[in-house]
Amino acid sequence: MTKITWKAGTMLSPVPPALISCGTVENPNVMTAAWTGIICTEPTLVYVSVRPSRFSNEIIRKSGEFVINVPTVKLAKAVDWCGVKSGRNVDKFKQMGLTAVKCEKISAPQIEEAPISLECRVKNITSFGTHDMFLAEVLAVNVDDKYIGEKNELNLDKAQLLAYAHGFYYALGKKIGKFGWSVEKKSTAKKRIARQKQENTQNNKKPQKGKKYGKQKNKN
Repeated sequence: MTKITWKAGTMLSPVPPALISCGTVENPNVMTAAWTGIICTEPTLVYVSVRPSRFSNEIIRKSGEFVINVPTVKLAKAVDWCGVKSGRNVDKFKQMGLTAVKCEKISAPQIEEAPISLECRVKNITSFGTHDMFLAEVLAVNVDDKYIGEKNELNLDKAQLLAYAHGFYYALGKKIGKFGWSVEKKSTAKKRIARQKQENTQNNKKPQKGKKYGKQKNKN
């Protein structure tokens, strides 16, 4: 194998093309941001990087709040559209048929159609060239109960989550293992594999692996 060296670039993929909602339930706004992620577990800290020119940047700076909504394949069109349109000119929630609902801890709205919504309060804002990074604490997590199993486990593999990689959107494929599976005991592995086969049999609609959903430059 031979690797070719390119100049520095944003090639860390895949990433979630998250829908970042802000404003209020009465006057909501949403943008798409692929540059978002986890900073720390305790306290639970995340970040989102937003261009200063974005309408959402202005709103988040004033309110100090936003919501990270995890997208699914069904939301692919909304994710792409909200990444290229500006809330200054159009009501994105109305145009994309999204529903703004109340959060538990903050005034910013969450998106009802998203399987997971993280309520975030800004702790610090740092400017880094093209983007401003909003460091925030997660105050609450809202989960669609249809993805919660009998043992209160989260089954996100059934949600058909959306991923973004180098200009394209992809539907995530089937679950292939869990954290720590490489070192688990053989007896435990057999039980896990049997359980997974049963789940796959019950799941009639399987995600399409690696399906592209169109190319569009993400203007975070």
